[in-house]
Amino acid sequence: MEKNTEKPIKKVLIVCSKGSLVDVYPSLVMANGALMEGIEAELFFTFFGLDAITKKTMHKVCMTPVGNPAMRLPGTTFPFPNIIGIIPGVSLLATWMMKRTIEKLDIPTNIEFIDMIRAGGGKVWGCKMAMDMFGLKKEDLRDDVDGVLTIGEFYARASADTQIIFT
Repeated sequence: MEKNTEKPIKKVLIVCSKGSLVDVYPSLVMANGALMEGIEAELFFTFFGLDAITKKTMHKVCMTPVGNPAMRLPGTTFPFPNIIGIIPGVSLLATWMMKRTIEKLDIPTNIEFIDMIRAGGGKVWGCKMAMDMFGLKKEDLRDDVDGVLTIGEFYARASADTQIIFT
């Protein structure tokens, strides 16, 4: 067996650009998992991903069934028809079902995940350009957000043993 001569990952920089429940969770799970493995983790929320750290929207992160080819009708392998997803209330129902499953499995909420990441030493950043585009100020974000950076400032936080992950 060959010995692994590559340098181990010491840090991950994770870019979260989408705001639905199924888009935000991968970023949170990867950041939390990295911290649990002793790897530094930093999250950069941009565009609609900002909803996960914006005070007015962080409690309203929802599930969007339209345009998700992997979504199935409950209990089947049959794809969820996009046309049904445009009916009023279907997105709310899908969100309720997903959040209920998350609760049953004792998985942290998106808010709890960010609390855990912060408690574990992870950093959380907002994107300057996206915030300017949406008219947001630092005060609009969770109080524990580390700051607002340009993408260049975020990338400058990387070193040779850093992985950048885009979700």
